[in-house]
Amino acid sequence: MPAVNLKTVDARAKLKPRRDPYFTTIRKGCSLGFRKMSSSTEGTWVARCRVETTGKHTWGTLGDFADLRPSLRYDAALDAAEAWFKRAGMGLTEEVKTVKDACEAYISHLRTSDGGQETRERKADEARARLNRWVYAHPIAKLQLSKLSMGAVEKWRKETAAEPVTINPHASAEKQRQRPRSPSTLNRDMATLRAALNFAHTRGHVASDVAWLGALKPIKGADKARNIYLSKDQRRTLLSKAAADLRNFIEGMCRLPLRPGALAALTVANFDKRLGVLTVGKDKSGADRKLTLPKETAAFLKNLCAGKLPAAPVFARADGKAWNKDAWKKPFKAAALLAEIPETATAYSLRHSTITDLCMTLDLLTVAHLSGTSTEMIDRHYGHLQKDRASEALAMLAL
Repeated sequence: MPAVNLKTVDARAKLKPRRDPYFTTIRKGCSLGFRKMSSSTEGTWVARCRVETTGKHTWGTLGDFADLRPSLRYDAALDAAEAWFKRAGMGLTEEVKTVKDACEAYISHLRTSDGGQETRERKADEARARLNRWVYAHPIAKLQLSKLSMGAVEKWRKETAAEPVTINPHASAEKQRQRPRSPSTLNRDMATLRAALNFAHTRGHVASDVAWLGALKPIKGADKARNIYLSKDQRRTLLSKAAADLRNFIEGMCRLPLRPGALAALTVANFDKRLGVLTVGKDKSGADRKLTLPKETAAFLKNLCAGKLPAAPVFARADGKAWNKDAWKKPFKAAALLAEIPETATAYSLRHSTITDLCMTLDLLTVAHLSGTSTEMIDRHYGHLQKDRASEALAMLAL
């Protein structure tokens, strides 16, 4: 049954009299209800919670709060419901009180969530680094969750958006360069805080998500740079303009629809030369997956793996180290400039381009497996490419 608005007097007055209460969800497993038996009665308030172990609901009667003005009754009923939830073992927990507490609880959750240990640790470390820099250093970190307001979250968003980004944070202070924070970067910063607060909400550490629901809404179209499609001719030109070690990495991106980080993390041990099978391990998707490679691609990887130890990176820089986003970014931009492709193109643009090509010939389920993402995400971003294929398939049914 859908939730209803019980907050205002007018909203409650419009409810049709009935025996069963009207409910609004306070948080997962906890609801506040209003029972209106007839149009002439004030109505009474009830609380309901779901017992996790049995899946059954328990109820508690809160009263009619007739001694208060009608406009004050919802807040009074909500306070009474919270007290009842606490007695029922479903109340707000005490150990998580501030925004920083919520963030720390979320990081701990990431370290024990689904996926391989390496993936869990990477996600937790990335979240901690982002929260350390943009949340813990801000006054919002010390705010009580119970007092967190939309204004406070909007203030954090505005001030974070105004903070420049250091392009080369590992360089010495005098050599560091900064740029304005892009919408896509702000989206990633907001996503981490939003995930931490949502986790606190689902665990009952805070009663409502109103404070951040709108204030941390992502900016639409912020990742449009990732949607740059490079034709095969543009990819060939880019390949010809790249430095020798980067050229192998770019060719790998052109041959395999992997995330740049996943390609960079491949080691010789991930490639079975005898069977021509590549095991993709370190990836955003978490679980390992095996790709049977065509002969040309298998030969390309076999050549890169020749004479290397199992732990060595398949795609290595000139110094033998594995590529990473800080290492490929500058030489990729230099090659892109020489190739005269869009200046906003990135290594991720190659992944987008290869997935786009695959969607023109393969079903979305196969593309999702090859690229290491969900069919839902592939359908959302690339489903429109298959409209003609669907039409052609239907045309084949004609007698």
